[in-house]
Amino acid sequence: MDTSWLEDLPIDGIREVIEVSGGDVNQAYRLKGEAADYFLLLQANRTEDFFASEIAGLNAFASAGIRAPKVLASGRLDQAAYLLLEFLEEGHGSQKDLGQLVAKLHRQYQADGQFGFHLPHHGGAISFDNQWTSSWSEFLVEGRLDKLRDALLAKGRWTSYEGDLYEAVRQHILQELAQHESKATLLHGDLWSGNFMFLTDGSPALFDPSPFYGDREFDIGITTVFGGFNQDFYDAYQSSYPLATGWQKRIHYYRLYLLLVHLDKFGASYAMSVKHELETILSNA
Repeated sequence: MDTSWLEDLPIDGIREVIEVSGGDVNQAYRLKGEAADYFLLLQANRTEDFFASEIAGLNAFASAGIRAPKVLASGRLDQAAYLLLEFLEEGHGSQKDLGQLVAKLHRQYQADGQFGFHLPHHGGAISFDNQWTSSWSEFLVEGRLDKLRDALLAKGRWTSYEGDLYEAVRQHILQELAQHESKATLLHGDLWSGNFMFLTDGSPALFDPSPFYGDREFDIGITTVFGGFNQDFYDAYQSSYPLATGWQKRIHYYRLYLLLVHLDKFGASYAMSVKHELETILSNA
């Protein structure tokens, strides 16, 4: 590997570069240094603002006392956007502590009660503007779900049948959220099992956020899609910050969102899961 680009980073003493998993969006490296190790994310052919939202989220976590990797530097490197972070060593810990940590995160409220974020979200396949609104249903349905519907229809990944099914689900979501009181709280935005870890001291940490202020049931719904969160997590969360009556039905709206994102990005392998989620929401109506 050509590592001449290391000279352009604002750190010295790098002895080894190890490629590691960085999700399905970024190239990622562990940089082993004389004094410390670092975590480097690269996104080819992007401007440095690609990581701006993630940086803002990590800084917001730090301000709220949520353990996350510290942001060290960002910019352009070898025709790519880069983000340099503190490297966190992995250990083992308790999902009870993780549930309490997420509950703590969800007590960080937007001062004006607005839903959204001051920066857009840049994804690998689709981006969202995160425009501020006083309505959670508007943010979710018009700002996220409708945009995904349009992308799926344009790419031919949905037929008119799925489009019609979505319209029925859309109306149901709008009606249900109109009766549910949502508070604009700081969300991780992509809280699946690949975006948390336990450190060597056993404490939990969150990373790789797609932050915005929204209904906290969004994050909880995301946790249920791919597994990795056990009953201790949910019990601890509920004990720390109980969810409102009816949350078990509403989290399907957020499961649908995440599965739509994956259908848009990865294609037909997620089609049946999306169809099942649409039908489940209607069956709960």
